[in-house]
Amino acid sequence: MKNEAELLEISADAETENETENQAGQEFHPLVSLDDSSHLPVVGNAALHRYLQEISQYRLLSREEADELARRFKETGDPEAAYQLVTANLRLVVKVAMDFQKYWMQNFLDLIQEGNIGLVQAVKKFDPYRQVKFSYYAAYWIRAYILKFIMDNWRLVKIGTTQAQRKLFFSLNKEKKLLESQGFKAEPKLLAQRLNVKESEVIEMSQRMDNWDMSLESPVREDSGDERKDFLPMLGPSVEEKVAAQEVREWMAGILDKLRRTLNDKELAILSERLLSDDPRTLQDIADRFAISRERVRQIEVNLLKKMRAYLENEVPDIKDFLDEFFNPWR
Repeated sequence: MKNEAELLEISADAETENETENQAGQEFHPLVSLDDSSHLPVVGNAALHRYLQEISQYRLLSREEADELARRFKETGDPEAAYQLVTANLRLVVKVAMDFQKYWMQNFLDLIQEGNIGLVQAVKKFDPYRQVKFSYYAAYWIRAYILKFIMDNWRLVKIGTTQAQRKLFFSLNKEKKLLESQGFKAEPKLLAQRLNVKESEVIEMSQRMDNWDMSLESPVREDSGDERKDFLPMLGPSVEEKVAAQEVREWMAGILDKLRRTLNDKELAILSERLLSDDPRTLQDIADRFAISRERVRQIEVNLLKKMRAYLENEVPDIKDFLDEFFNPWR
C-alpha cells in the first residue's frame, strides 16, 4: 500500500520541477484532442487511439455536477456517483500522463493505467466541502501514481527512495543543460549547490541514470554460453582458504583440549572466559569469582600465555611464525 503523504510529496515535487506542467493554481482542463495524433506516443499508438475513442463516450461534468456527485459519494458511498466521477475524468489522466512520456517510452498505456488508479484514489480522498475543483485535486493523485510507477520501474533497482533522489530524478539533467547553456561546467559540486542536495547524492544519481541495468545471467555475447556472473571476481577468501582456515581451527581446538587437562581452575577460567571468549570477562570479574586481587589475575593470565606458547612449541615445533600471529592480540 503506497504511503499517501509520500505520494503527494512526489506529486508536489514533480509539479515544481517538470517544465511541461501547468503553473500552480491554474486549473487542469480534462480534455484530450482525438484529432491531432502528432503528440501521441508512437509505441502502442493504435491501442491508445482505441482507448481514447472509448473514453470519449463519457460526458464531461460541469463544476456543479462534479461537486454534487462528490458530495453524494462522500455522504452515502454511492458507487454510481464514484463511477461517474472516474469515467468523466479519464481524459484528464491521459492529459497528465502525456507530460511524462519522456520518462517512460516503453508503453504509454502503462502510465495511463497507473494514473487511473490515482484517479480512483482521488475520488476516495476528495473532500467536496473545501471548495476545490475535483479535476485539480485529482491531477495531484494521478501525477503521484504515475511518478511512483516511473521511479519504481525505471531500473531493476529503485532510484527514487528518498526525497532528494526524487528531486534529482526529475531535475538533474535539466539543471545540467541549464548550466551548460550559461557557460558553466556541470560539475557535481555546483549541481549540488544549485539543487540543495549533497554532492554524493548528485554523483550517485548521475551514475544510476547514465547506466542501464544488466542481468548477471545474460550471455557475454550473443553466440556465447558463458554468463556475465561467471566472470565476476570473488570477494573475500577463496574456497581453499576457507578449508585451510577450518582445518587450522579444528587442529587448534584439539591442541587446546589437551592443554586444558594441565590447567588449574583459575587458569581454565581465564582461558575460557577471557582469552577464547567473544565476550571476555574483565580481570575484576575473575578476581571476584576466586576472591583474589585483580593484579593476581593479570599475573596468572601472563603466565598462562607463556605456558600455552611453550606447550604449542613443544607439540608442533615448526609453527613459530603461526604462534607469533596467534599470540599477537594478547600482547
